[in-house]
Amino acid sequence: MAGLWRSYQALMTRHPWTVQIITAGTLVGVGDVISQQVLERRGLANHNVTRTAKMMSIGFFFVGPAIGSWYKVLDKLVTGGTKSAAMKKMLVDQLGFAPCFLGAFLGISGTLNGLTVEENVAKLKRLWPAVQIANFYFIPLHHRLAVVQIVAIGWNSYLSWKANKM
Repeated sequence: MAGLWRSYQALMTRHPWTVQIITAGTLVGVGDVISQQVLERRGLANHNVTRTAKMMSIGFFFVGPAIGSWYKVLDKLVTGGTKSAAMKKMLVDQLGFAPCFLGAFLGISGTLNGLTVEENVAKLKRLWPAVQIANFYFIPLHHRLAVVQIVAIGWNSYLSWKANKM
């Protein structure tokens, strides 16, 4: 496991943007697999591979680039590594970015699944600010997207379940 982490770190150092995007897409896909297998109890025979591919695509082409870019902007907007700066980042993130991001995420997934705008709006839920405070205080910028995505596997499972629930 330590060797895998070192390899990940080395790749992150050489290709941070690419690794962050691949990590985000992969973990959004993992969230969908968990959604289908644990929350929905579909079983492997009834697993919707197309749905998982759609969710991974959203992760690769929207989640990774959007959140990765946002964290870079946020790090310039609110500087410093203090508890106060972490709280400010969390507030700016949760009050400004999160609602827009979640709306766009659900809009994209809903559009891919043929849902109406009203159905998408009904799916908006609160995000987890405590994770964000810890993320902005303890985690270096180039690892924040991965931390959020790892914690978000549960959230992604929930979102995938809700976004794909017909």
